[in-house]
Amino acid sequence: MAGSQDIAEDPRNASVLIWLNGQLVPRDKAVVSVFDGGYIAGDGVWEGMRLHNGRLLFIDEHLDRLCLGARAIDLNMGMDRAALTAALIETCRANGMHDGVHLRLMVTRGVKRTPSQDPRATIGPATVVIVAEHKVPPLSLARTGLALLTSTIRCTRADQFDMRLNSHSRLNLITALIQAYKSGADEALMLDDAGFVSSCNATNFFFVRNGTVCTSTGRSCFNGITRAKVIELCAPAGLLVRCEDFTLLDVYGAEEAFVTGTFGGLTPVRMVDGRPLIGLPGPVTARLTAQYQALVAAS
Repeated sequence: MAGSQDIAEDPRNASVLIWLNGQLVPRDKAVVSVFDGGYIAGDGVWEGMRLHNGRLLFIDEHLDRLCLGARAIDLNMGMDRAALTAALIETCRANGMHDGVHLRLMVTRGVKRTPSQDPRATIGPATVVIVAEHKVPPLSLARTGLALLTSTIRCTRADQFDMRLNSHSRLNLITALIQAYKSGADEALMLDDAGFVSSCNATNFFFVRNGTVCTSTGRSCFNGITRAKVIELCAPAGLLVRCEDFTLLDVYGAEEAFVTGTFGGLTPVRMVDGRPLIGLPGPVTARLTAQYQALVAAS
């Protein structure tokens, strides 16, 4: 497996405890009902976050996004921010975790009386799960970079399906990824409905032309927390950033490209649609990676 979600295997993950509705259970006992709204219809929201040197990175931003998403879909999580934070910390402590950990906090609408997309069929409280694993990208990924392929699957407008909602419904993104790896690439580059470059199937996309950092407007892509941090870091790094509508022609003329995400931070791109990029990582990517790592260390 290659791609921005590739992991360095860690045998400790076989024995981690999973937080499931207030109980810590072994991973083979961490099960939910087949009548759960997340299983039936992808009805829920989630967050991925990292534990670094005993601290949950950017937890306020992550919980902001989770709570906004839950309100947007009228989902009562049954837990406030303080309770969610306590559960995240409890999960890490129970597993003896301190660093190099990725957590996935998932909240679905809960069990329904019958398979149905209708939220009114729900008969119980929300299902809340926290999976914490010792998980870091393989060291080789920073050296080899990613090969991207532009998918025929488009990112949708906010009035169609708002890509800024971190929901459990990911089938369009999965389809885009399948197109990419069936064609020999690692990840899919996706356009918006007007044909402008939007994001990748699991990460946000940046490219560099003439020393300028370029990325989409953000209208039709993930509301990435790492993306926002990188944009903020450009000015202190002495870099100009443009958040605009760009075409594939703009990308094909780039000197560098990289993707961002909570799990991998910044990951360089080596190729887009068979067109190799110069340098891996390029000087701007390397500078921003160093700036981001310093931000993480200071957080």
